[in-house]
Amino acid sequence: MSEFKDKIAALRKHHEELLNRKNEPLAWGNGIYEKYKNPIITAEHTPLEWRYDFNEQDNPYLMQRIMMNATLNAGAIKWQCKYVVVVRVEGADRKSFFAVAESPNGVDNFRFWPEPITMPDDVVPATNIYDMRLTAHEDGWIYGVFCAERHDDTCPGDLSAATATAGIARTRDLKTWERLPDLKSKSQQRNVVLHPEFVNGKYAFYTRPQDGFIDAGSGGGIGWALVDDITHAEIVDEKIINARHYHTIMEVKNGEGPHPIKTPQGWLHLAHGVRGCASGLRYVLYMYMTALDDPTRVIAQPGGYFLVPEGDEYIGDVMNVAFSNGWIADEDGRVFIYYASSDTRLHVATSTIDRLVDYCMNTPQDGLTTTASVETIKRLIEKNRLTNK
Repeated sequence: MSEFKDKIAALRKHHEELLNRKNEPLAWGNGIYEKYKNPIITAEHTPLEWRYDFNEQDNPYLMQRIMMNATLNAGAIKWQCKYVVVVRVEGADRKSFFAVAESPNGVDNFRFWPEPITMPDDVVPATNIYDMRLTAHEDGWIYGVFCAERHDDTCPGDLSAATATAGIARTRDLKTWERLPDLKSKSQQRNVVLHPEFVNGKYAFYTRPQDGFIDAGSGGGIGWALVDDITHAEIVDEKIINARHYHTIMEVKNGEGPHPIKTPQGWLHLAHGVRGCASGLRYVLYMYMTALDDPTRVIAQPGGYFLVPEGDEYIGDVMNVAFSNGWIADEDGRVFIYYASSDTRLHVATSTIDRLVDYCMNTPQDGLTTTASVETIKRLIEKNRLTNK
């Protein structure tokens, strides 16, 4: 065997060891969910054929010809008995694309399908697309709603000026996608999620209206809008159902994560909140619940964050960020929460429907002042004092 073939064999062996690495839950969590020791998908998990030219004549030094930078913000779905994520893969060129990876158990052994998704363009092609939310809708289609980013041509001299719209595509097999026109809205939209059921015979969207590409501006929080025709989706009337508040985890902005999970007690929602701090913007995850008969009516909202970057999760391309746009509720009640850390790698945390409902329904709300927070703690202290008598 030639030296070149020896290098390829060693490379493939190393890659297989990474893909086959067993994941273990971390000990001593918070009782709400379990995080796991290893990220489930990193840039190194991407197929070698996407990165290397294995022709010795063309690539004698076995260099990576196309480098991958990050794997993050994945939509998720249970598909043909596999745990499937549609990952945002970012190349070294800063362009993101979608790729499907699947696992037999949801926590390790994720492998990408042979090729990335070929996503058709809208009438005006986007420079970048990312952060797909997957919804298996009751109309029979699987929808992917994602951010489509383009340069803001009203600012020709500013190469950082951008616009965001919600791209919409649908599929029946996660391989062939039909691109629908982007969602029409008076404001920019970066975090749009399709509700899995019709509401009053219409398609329902969770939105996040914002004035600019980064800043929410006058956008008040997570919105709600009904649409007659998803093939020509347009937001005409939009209302805020989960508002942002001063000096909270969602002071700067907040947005829906994956579509909510239906439970007998109500709809479980996972969202992200953003606040400013000395090191920049801090992204955390939080939860809330809405009524079964009215998905816009909040019935429970635990105070503070649900999940934050910890340890090595804090380090990455964009520090201090936890973001999720995918989770899977299994038939046995187990929930797989797929989240990215610092815009770099993808992780999983596991819980159950029962635990998440208990967390939402029985965790105190944010009283919005220091005085209220202290009184909440004192009530718990007194309760424990009486319990331990």
